[in-house]
Amino acid sequence: MNRNLWLLAVCQGLFLTNNVTFIAINGLVGYALAPLGWMATLPVMGYVVGSALSTGVVARTQSRLGRKRSFQLGLVVALLSALLCAYAAASRNFWLLCFATVVAGYYNANAGLYRFAAAELAAPQAREKAVSLVMAGGLLGAVVGPNLAAMTRDVFPVPFAGAYIALAVVALLAMALMAFMEFAPPPPKAAAGGRSLAQIMAQPLFIVAAASGALSYGVMNLLMAATPIAMQQCRLPFSDAALVLEWHVIGMFAPGFFTGSLIKRFGALPIMGIGVVLNLVCIAVALSGVEVQQFLLALFTLGVGWNFLFTGSTTLSLASYAPEEKDRAQGALNFFVFATLALSSFASGVLVTTQGWTLLNYGSVLPVVATGAGLLWLALSGRRPQNQPL
Repeated sequence: MNRNLWLLAVCQGLFLTNNVTFIAINGLVGYALAPLGWMATLPVMGYVVGSALSTGVVARTQSRLGRKRSFQLGLVVALLSALLCAYAAASRNFWLLCFATVVAGYYNANAGLYRFAAAELAAPQAREKAVSLVMAGGLLGAVVGPNLAAMTRDVFPVPFAGAYIALAVVALLAMALMAFMEFAPPPPKAAAGGRSLAQIMAQPLFIVAAASGALSYGVMNLLMAATPIAMQQCRLPFSDAALVLEWHVIGMFAPGFFTGSLIKRFGALPIMGIGVVLNLVCIAVALSGVEVQQFLLALFTLGVGWNFLFTGSTTLSLASYAPEEKDRAQGALNFFVFATLALSSFASGVLVTTQGWTLLNYGSVLPVVATGAGLLWLALSGRRPQNQPL
C-alpha cells in the first residue's frame, strides 16, 4: 500500500459515505414526497439511471483527461448535485429530487472506477490485494453514512435536508484529498487500439465477470434499498434502520482486508461461490422474521456475500482486457452494473410497497442462482484467469 493507494482508499470511503447516506434517506424522502407510494424509490433509481447514462461519458473523460482530472470532475458534480437535492427536499419538489439524483449518477459512475485505478497503482502481483484493500476503505462509509443521516436528519425544519448539505461537505473533503494524489499517465494516443468492445465482451471470462458483478450488485441493492422502507412499515424507528445499514456496509467492506489474499490463494471462482451461498443465507434469514435482529443479520450476511462476489468479479475482469482496452472494457462493466441497479432500484420500491418484504426476498433467489450457474459454467469450461488456482 503506497501513499496514493491509502488516499484512494479514503476517497473510496467518502464515496461510500455518499452512497450509503443516499440509500438511507432517498427512499424515505421519496416516500414522503412521491405522489404515489410505489414511486418512493424513484430517487434511488434516478441515481443509478444517471450512473448508467454516464458510463460512456465517463469512459471518454477518463481517456482524454486522465484519472485525476476525471475524478476531480466527478467530485464537482457530487458537490453541486448534493446542494440541488437539499433544495429539492426543502421545496418539497419530488421531480427535482429525482433529477438531482440522476445528475449525481455521474459521480457514481466516475468513482466506480476507483477500484480499477487501485489495480493500476500497485505492482501486477499485488493487484488483487490493492483492489480489495481500497474497497475496504468503504468501511468509512459504513460508519459515517448511516450516522451522518441520523445526526443531520433534523438539523433543518425539513427532514434530511441537512444530510444533503453534509454530503456537499464530504465532496469538498474528497476534492482536497484528490489534489494530493498521483496516477499513472494515460497511454499515448499512438498506443491506443486493441480489440473492439464486441470482441472483448464475447469472451466467456468477460461475460461471467460482467454478469456476476451486475447481478450481485443488483440483488444487494434490491434488498438494501427496500430495507429502510420495510423497517418503517414494521414500525421500527429510523435509528434501527441506520444501525442495520451500518452493519450491512461493514459487511460489504470489512472483508476487503482479506478478500484479496483469499482470492490470491484459492482463486476468484471459489471465493465467489462462497458469496453466492452467503446471499442464499441472507434470504433465508430475511424470510425467518421481521425483527431488528433478522434485518441486521440478513443485511450483514448480504454485505459479506456481495464483497466476495464483486471483488472476485473485478479480479476476473482484469484478465479479460489489455491496458489499451481498459477504458471501453471498464465502461461496459460499469454500464452493466448500473443498468442492473436501475432495474433493481425500481423493482425494490414497487415490490416492498405493493407486495411486501417476503415476496421481495423470494424474487431475489433467481438472480442469485443464475450467478452461481454462471460461475459453475466458467469453472467447468476451464476458462479462468492465468496464474490462479482452481
